Amino acid sequence: MAFHRRTKKIIARTPGELDAMQVAGEIVGAALKAVRAAAAPGVTTLELDQVAEDTIRQAGAYPTFKGYEGFPASICASVNEVIVHGIPTVDVVLCDGDLVSIDCGATLDGWVGDSAWSFGVGELTPEANALNEATEWVLHEGMKAMIPDNRLTDVSAALEQATYRAEEKFGVNLYIVDGYGGHGIGHEMHEEPYLSNEGKAGRGPLIQEGSVLAIEPMLTLGTEDNAVLEDDWTVVTLDGSLASHWEHTVAATAHGPRILTRR
Repeated sequence: MAFHRRTKKIIARTPGELDAMQVAGEIVGAALKAVRAAAAPGVTTLELDQVAEDTIRQAGAYPTFKGYEGFPASICASVNEVIVHGIPTVDVVLCDGDLVSIDCGATLDGWVGDSAWSFGVGELTPEANALNEATEWVLHEGMKAMIPDNRLTDVSAALEQATYRAEEKFGVNLYIVDGYGGHGIGHEMHEEPYLSNEGKAGRGPLIQEGSVLAIEPMLTLGTEDNAVLEDDWTVVTLDGSLASHWEHTVAATAHGPRILTRR
């Protein structure tokens, strides 16, 4: 895709389409809240997956992730050194102090919502808590660049610069996960363009009023390097350091960024 062309634009959704996407997004938010409420020492990630699927289906939607390119579950449940795409299983039992990242999608009336957050089971260590608070803060700082007439990499640059500021603000060394980022979203979960979590501003397609991106910083405490396990899904830090993942589906509007996955 020739995203360097100055004429290229990220597709714009109508106000009615954004409203429809928000309905789907709020179902995702409800599922995430239900999962967090269910998370406790002794609970398996497979049990959390069932909570999310039940919440989504009871709202009249279906879990976007389930069956997506063969993914077997309704959520990605990534614990501690797992960055993203952790497959829920009976074998992963939550323990006190775990840092859990839950990524979830729901489709309703042909529109997709996609969101993620990370939280502690019980009490996190101070360093893990700083990582998690920093990643959430970076997401919200990066979203500020999601405004009409900006370009795609203005969001990337905002995320990168916020990460540097977060190191000082939260007193922790942070690493931006290499090779993973956000994306366009609408009728499909993953649409063009790909959104890097770092980069030089002023490049890529134009953000229009009504353009929508899933913005999702992924930060770790030890390294940007990662590997995919033999299941072809689970992404882990190479050094075993903790990872945090936060995501919202966000629309650019005349009144500023609009979060479509509020919870």
